[in-house]
Amino acid sequence: MTEQELIARARAGDHEAFAQLVALHQNRVYSLALRMVRHPEDAADLAQEAFLSAWKGLSRFHGDAAFSTWLYRLTSNACIDFLRREKRRKNAGTLLSLDSEEEGGTLDLPDHSADPQSLLEQSEVRLLIADGLSALSEGHRQVLTLREISGLSYAEIGQILGLEEGTVKSRISRARLALRKKLVETGNFSPRSSSE
Repeated sequence: MTEQELIARARAGDHEAFAQLVALHQNRVYSLALRMVRHPEDAADLAQEAFLSAWKGLSRFHGDAAFSTWLYRLTSNACIDFLRREKRRKNAGTLLSLDSEEEGGTLDLPDHSADPQSLLEQSEVRLLIADGLSALSEGHRQVLTLREISGLSYAEIGQILGLEEGTVKSRISRARLALRKKLVETGNFSPRSSSE
């Protein structure tokens, strides 16, 4: 059965069809939530919240975008709402994890499992980048996570965030500059020389 057939059946109230849609997308939805909120339990709750929103909102899904893109938008929105609540509650910044069980993130480092030095360096780089991301605004953190970690295209990010592709590119560019600046300020990244 195709995804479109599953969606049509789920719209008609078929719980089994929706369960199959969940099974198809649960790993990527959970990974996105985990990258945004860092805590596995919170990520699992937010993934469940996104799927619940999808079930309740299936009548509003018209297929203008891919079902996965719509799910990422629901997940991203749930995570942003959660992070805002947590920030108000704790009045503290949040960290994003670059660690992932799922491959495909553009910031993944090569595997040198036999080389302990490389493993240590990879871990340090991930921590430095996570610290840099945590210092960014929610908007910058969101676009970088969707682009650099989740590997989504500009068009997909635009659909998720309801933005034009040019606006997405501009925000990603500003977010990269902000991350670079944070890393340079903390001494974790060398500024470009005039010859570069």
